[in-house]
Amino acid sequence: MQGDGHFDGAVAAIYDDDHAMSDPTVIDPVVDLLAELAGDGRALELAIGTGRIALPLARKGIAVEGIELSRAMAARLGAKPRGGAIPITIGDMSTTRVSQRFSLVYLVYNTINNLTSQEAQVACFRNAAAHLEPGGYFLVEVGVPPLQRLSPGETILAFDRSDAHWGIDEFDVVTQRFTSHHIRMRGETVERRSIPFRYVWPAELDLMARLAGLTPKERWGGWKREPFTSVSTSHVSVWQKPLD
Repeated sequence: MQGDGHFDGAVAAIYDDDHAMSDPTVIDPVVDLLAELAGDGRALELAIGTGRIALPLARKGIAVEGIELSRAMAARLGAKPRGGAIPITIGDMSTTRVSQRFSLVYLVYNTINNLTSQEAQVACFRNAAAHLEPGGYFLVEVGVPPLQRLSPGETILAFDRSDAHWGIDEFDVVTQRFTSHHIRMRGETVERRSIPFRYVWPAELDLMARLAGLTPKERWGGWKREPFTSVSTSHVSVWQKPLD
């Protein structure tokens, strides 16, 4: 699991600067769906970060808690208005437990990929299931591995190019691991950061859920419940803990 080394103070300080992630047109459908799934219960966000989702969800009246490995990210959340009212437990989302049980546990924005082994991803599902009340939901948002865009033998795929940022993913199809290389231009300064991940297939996630005792509920191509198809680049998937 990635810790403060990849999401340290320098990253936390600029994490909220990506306006495409924090635009209300992006956030509102996420929060609306999560609030519907949580109902009258509590919600637990795994890798809560700086509260991009948790804070607007709390403003809708949902009691939210979080688990976060990076103390720098958690500190940014705690310093925001009403951020200090959200309980945060510092720890690895695949193993850390809190005392409450929840009607919804959720993990968004590709963060399941931060767990760089299949074993850790399976453990995350089991940890989520352990926090759920009977009938509760576990939701994951993650991209579909873009391997169809790679020519045979190719390992490099560019995903962003602008005056301020270049992003390149480097894939290993044997281990399902990939590294995101980020080059940022800040005035006369050029910064490079490389972050390891592990991509995971939708069917593989379903098997992880089954191992954790969860059953498939929904899979959409986006937060507005778009159909999930063969050309979807990401998905929002929901599994449910049985009532008995």
